[in-house]
Amino acid sequence: MKLEPGDAAPDFTLPAADGTTVSLDAYRGKRVILYFYPAAMTPGCTKQACDFRDSLDSLAAAGIAVLGVSKDTTAKLAKFTEHDALTFPLLSDPDLEVHNAYGVYGEKTMYGKTTLGVIRSTFVIDADGKIEKALYNVKATGHVARLRRELGLD
Repeated sequence: MKLEPGDAAPDFTLPAADGTTVSLDAYRGKRVILYFYPAAMTPGCTKQACDFRDSLDSLAAAGIAVLGVSKDTTAKLAKFTEHDALTFPLLSDPDLEVHNAYGVYGEKTMYGKTTLGVIRSTFVIDADGKIEKALYNVKATGHVARLRRELGLD
């Protein structure tokens, strides 16, 4: 089931790369960009994460936090964080519970084949915990720039 603007964002608590746990509820009162990506340390996911990293200051100035979620282990996420100097929380959802709650795991077509996997997606969650934007099946390259324009930051 896909989420739509106005829906309540499913709450979650997940382990982070730094060994802490992060709950979406802790961000209530603040806008959040929650993005799901297929795999840490792969070319497209690295590009997307670095684009978010490079936009963090201006996003924070606009009162927007960034959280990334994948099915990777926290150990792999810690390597990703260190390797690419990522300074926002990367969260581990190996059982795909949060992926499924947001409708971002399912059939996708890649190179002409239909497979089951993570559908690269981004959600903007408002300060009241409601979905402001639900962007499914986004491209890694250029996505952050497009999102910044849609949010009126550029």
